[in-house]
Amino acid sequence: MFTRQAGSRRGAKTLHGAARWQGWLVGLALLMLLISLFLGRYPGPYLTRPSALIEDELARRIVLELRLPRILAAFMLGAVLSASGLVFQMIFRNPLVESGFLGVSQGAAFGASLAIVALGGAPTVVQVCAAGFAFLGLAASYIISHRIRYGDWVLRLVLAGIAISAIYSAGTSILKYLADPLKHLPDITFWMLGGLWAITWPDVLQVLPVVLPSLLVLYLMRWRLNLLSLQDDTAFSLGAAPGRERLVLLVAAVASTAVLVSKAGLVGWIGLIVPHIVRRLFGADAQHALPGVMLVGGLFALLCDNVARTLLTGEIPLGILTSLAGAVFFLGLLTRAESVRRQ
Repeated sequence: MFTRQAGSRRGAKTLHGAARWQGWLVGLALLMLLISLFLGRYPGPYLTRPSALIEDELARRIVLELRLPRILAAFMLGAVLSASGLVFQMIFRNPLVESGFLGVSQGAAFGASLAIVALGGAPTVVQVCAAGFAFLGLAASYIISHRIRYGDWVLRLVLAGIAISAIYSAGTSILKYLADPLKHLPDITFWMLGGLWAITWPDVLQVLPVVLPSLLVLYLMRWRLNLLSLQDDTAFSLGAAPGRERLVLLVAAVASTAVLVSKAGLVGWIGLIVPHIVRRLFGADAQHALPGVMLVGGLFALLCDNVARTLLTGEIPLGILTSLAGAVFFLGLLTRAESVRRQ
């Protein structure tokens, strides 16, 4: 009896701590979204005075028509990549995978490169091809995994994803080799570096019908992630349908990732590093960690994008900053974990 009461108290304490952290993160996210509206290089070098929105018509249009959709897209990008990264890491029981797994990112890169080289490079065509080949990467990985004869489902899907990613990567390299070095190759290079400089309200409205339902599915099924991270036999004995539920989560994660990658290009490390950071705050329980990664991932991407568009007169590609910051954070986590073990 006393053990059960102590466990209940610990559970309530954990739930209260997670709710408190989530409340702080929601408040910080709202504050960062507001501050980001006034960060930019017009009319001042780094900051737009609130009074300028009333006095300066151009400043008002820049804030409402350019900065606001870009800020929302940056937050959505970070939330989607982080949530997808956590889902992949738990489903595949591997802390080193991210949302670009299963050929999704490489498929998007190949589709965008193909559209630029062979289909004229119009923004809509690039986005459709990137999203289409990203979905094709998931479908190919899933189909091939059922033809592999050894290992469990997770191992088969991992091996299939590695093979599909390698094929897409080789195809992208061939397209870069064939591309016009003065016309097409720079477009491919800048798309693969990642960035939100071209985001407008129509782009945000195009991704919302996919992103919001996908995030809702991930959020509502966060209770099942803990079961799905177990072996198939164990998860089935606890009432889960591992194959069907994993497929639903994978489709939601890949769909939201694909549509945003088609707009923003390749933005790496967010889906890898943010789940590790959030586990330090919320623990490994997905019902607390998944909302946390959405908030922390959105803040991380928004902060990097603010630096990308305000630090220099020429914009820094977002993918460079996220990779740099993510690698530094990751090294910090690894060295800190090593020092803790030695103590």
